[in-house]
Amino acid sequence: MAKPIEFLFDFSSPYGYLAAHRIDAIGQKHNREVKWRPFLLGAMFQINGQRPLKEQVLKWDYSSHDIERTARRYGIEWELPEVFPIPTHAAGRAFYWINEQDEELAKQFALLVYQRYFTQGLDIRSKNIIGELAMELGLGTDACLRAIDSDIYKEKLKTVTSKAIERKVCGSPFIFVGNEPFWGHDRLDMVDEWLQTDGW
Repeated sequence: MAKPIEFLFDFSSPYGYLAAHRIDAIGQKHNREVKWRPFLLGAMFQINGQRPLKEQVLKWDYSSHDIERTARRYGIEWELPEVFPIPTHAAGRAFYWINEQDEELAKQFALLVYQRYFTQGLDIRSKNIIGELAMELGLGTDACLRAIDSDIYKEKLKTVTSKAIERKVCGSPFIFVGNEPFWGHDRLDMVDEWLQTDGW
């Protein structure tokens, strides 16, 4: 079986949100499994000396327009949350707890978290909110809260983030096809073509 596509993202990333709605369809088209891996984008910002996108005035003017335009293009619901960007530790830790049990359910959870944040402005910083979202998928709220506070999943999220940095991941979303890196939602068509042609 061909190696899976790796989909790395931060839950506070608008372009990650857009890509999350499309990446599995690309995987299915090419008979490739897609491994979802949330990480902490703030760690990359510290290394690169970057500020969040919204604080980059000229770039944000363009990007906010582009995000809305891209969402319309692909029929994806979108509304910028009042509080943006935000830390996403709770969602990332809960994802890895769910992922150990059921990878497809973890993807559903990730999409639900993304959807509630980028359409309703739900405060996904809150452990309790994350626990409630897990409950919507039939998971125990108390078990989810314990996982969020567990050293196991704290370390898991840190490890994924550290390994991403080692692989020169510089933003969200970031996709690997084997060792070939692609950064950004706007590279999804190139990912599709790369898989179709086996690279160039």
